[in-house]
Amino acid sequence: MCGRELRRDERSGVRAGHPVSSLSTVPGTQDQANYPTNMAQITNFLHLHQFVGDLDCRTGASGSGILGVPKPIMVSVNRTFFRRALAVAAYLVVAASVSAQTTPEFADRFVAMTAVTGYEQRMAETLVDWLPFADRDRAGNVVAVIGSGSPVRLAVCPMDERGYIVGRILDDGFLTLRRVGGGGPLFDQGLEGHRVAVWTDGGPVPGVVSIPSTHLGRGRASQPDRPFDVDDAIIDVGADSAADVAALGVRVLDAVALAKRAHRYGESLLAGPEAGRRAGCAALARAASTVASGEVLGTVVIAFVVESYLRHSGLRVVARTHGPFSATWLIDYEVPDRALGEDFGGVERSRLPVRFEATPVETVDLVDADALSDRLIAWAGTQP
Repeated sequence: MCGRELRRDERSGVRAGHPVSSLSTVPGTQDQANYPTNMAQITNFLHLHQFVGDLDCRTGASGSGILGVPKPIMVSVNRTFFRRALAVAAYLVVAASVSAQTTPEFADRFVAMTAVTGYEQRMAETLVDWLPFADRDRAGNVVAVIGSGSPVRLAVCPMDERGYIVGRILDDGFLTLRRVGGGGPLFDQGLEGHRVAVWTDGGPVPGVVSIPSTHLGRGRASQPDRPFDVDDAIIDVGADSAADVAALGVRVLDAVALAKRAHRYGESLLAGPEAGRRAGCAALARAASTVASGEVLGTVVIAFVVESYLRHSGLRVVARTHGPFSATWLIDYEVPDRALGEDFGGVERSRLPVRFEATPVETVDLVDADALSDRLIAWAGTQP
């Protein structure tokens, strides 16, 4: 290995979003069963082989190890074995830092994310980075399987939110919208006059939702006295023509949502669009990162699922892949019992209480989110 650069496939490290198990599949590996799998084994392994200091390749002399302990000359080393040790060490460091995060810290980050139903990919990629023991499945869900054996239980929180897509791009550079994911009759009123983001392939493009001018409207026949709805929404992204819109990367069917920013106020209140669901998912993320480094009873499947507002396709894939379950905990998931069937066992539902529901300032108390996380942690380690 001396005197040359390592090939890409020889470099050690953990790719964000991939479990450590994916690193063990190395061509030519003979003794994967002996690889270290926890910090104590890694420490013993490195001490045994004296992987400290630098080996002088030109003279064949070894340098000094940690604390000045002489290091023997190493002529042949199982490099794959060593890479595995470093990979597991890196994973444990990342997992420790993630598990140290509190529910409020997770909630701040969750509320700032956008995942219009059917467009959850970016959020899923971010979650896999935050939770290195989880991975994405074929539906786009983020799933972590913790423990083994029976009973097999599921805790699930939806990633998606109701929102909009670009319906048309007008010649003068304005955009019209179409709603996705449903919503109540007054849902669109939270959009009027607010900042939005159009989520393009290149990232978010900021925009604003226009409102009628009260000054220019004076003296004219009054408009019908009806609530604002999506058909009234005109989005200004700062473009003067359809060509300008195209130059920004905006296309028809791109997702559109309110611009997100978590806002803390009072002693423990958090406000933002979809704050209740996002705080519930934050409670599950904190619980998952805690139980992943400990012992659980049987198998616990943690799932952040897609398309809860579109036929529950994400939840169905989780059930087919990991079910049947003896018990299921649904966090802020509105799915009728008849749609679940017998594969989900006994079902418990949790939904954090919120103020100003379905508005840009939906507010949740993080004390409630912390309590939910503690309940999930206890549930993972006790008989259902």
